[in-house]
Amino acid sequence: MIRVLLADDEAMIRAGVRAILVSDPGIEVVVEAADGREAVEAAQAHRPDVALLDIRMPRLDGLAAAEEIVRTVPGCGVAMLTTFDEEAYVARALSGGATGFLLKSGDPHELLAGVRAVASGAAFLSPKVARRVIDGYGGERLGKAAVARERTRALSPREREVLGLVGAGLSNPEIAARLHLVEGTVKAYVSAVLDRLEVKNRVQAAIVAYEAGLVE
Repeated sequence: MIRVLLADDEAMIRAGVRAILVSDPGIEVVVEAADGREAVEAAQAHRPDVALLDIRMPRLDGLAAAEEIVRTVPGCGVAMLTTFDEEAYVARALSGGATGFLLKSGDPHELLAGVRAVASGAAFLSPKVARRVIDGYGGERLGKAAVARERTRALSPREREVLGLVGAGLSNPEIAARLHLVEGTVKAYVSAVLDRLEVKNRVQAAIVAYEAGLVE
């Protein structure tokens, strides 16, 4: 059972999102919060598997709340659920440790897939957001590709293979099944890749994988 913290300052939005989440028998909303500070305190008290946070909330905005939850509640994946897909919001969310960025305008199945992915340790971006992240490099893309290839040059062949699968959005269990490895070994490979690339999370690693051409 995936245990979810749902934080949004609008009660009607919370009710709608809760209805979508609990339609999946494998997801349970264990606590709700109406502002960012309450969300942090709820996460620390209930230790959910996923914190699903709106961005614009009183007392503490969702981005700051996400950073604090990532820092103080190990094992809790963080996903933003918002109306706003501005690049500054996406960049801050990902740099702060969030591994999911979902839009309220998206399909309900997208929300469920995102929560399941973040709970499993994978990353998930709404397709519209992912497209903007990838396209956002503009004219710098070729240069970034060269830099990314250089960054991945120090990785072993197996680490590069794992990075490519992280970039494709696979969770650790899925990577283990694909490569015929035990999950603990995959976790060690992922940690080593993050350290060598000097990135904070799987989303940032996935971007490097895309830039380096490692994603099929």
